[in-house]
Amino acid sequence: MAHTRIRKFSTGDMYPGKDMNNDLCMAVRAGNRVFLRGQTGFDLDGKMHGVGDPAAQTEMAMQCVKTLLEEAGAKLEHICKTTIYITDRAYREEVYAVIGKHLAGVHPCSTGLIVNGLALPEMVMEIDVEAVIPDNEA
Repeated sequence: MAHTRIRKFSTGDMYPGKDMNNDLCMAVRAGNRVFLRGQTGFDLDGKMHGVGDPAAQTEMAMQCVKTLLEEAGAKLEHICKTTIYITDRAYREEVYAVIGKHLAGVHPCSTGLIVNGLALPEMVMEIDVEAVIPDNEA
């Protein structure tokens, strides 16, 4: 079975003016596994939300996570692993509170990292998600 690639795009469109032209997608479904591109304060149309506001960026990211999982046939409850990147330790409480609201009762494994920067300076957080759809729901 070929993998399903959802919301294909080119980095040339995402980052105009940069010498990049990689063919990527927002989500890949490989059998029962779903991998999402890191989600930030950008909505699925490429508009930034919450500049300077870690909680607002996280809210947008989690809305996109939910939408992308649904497009791949998955649910938030199917999330097994998250990796959360923040650009300042001070953002941790705000970011984790929003993620916790969306993933209450899910209990995924999670790794949190503090990084010097993300792809664009206005991005202060990013969440990477992997999910597995149970066999009886696939």
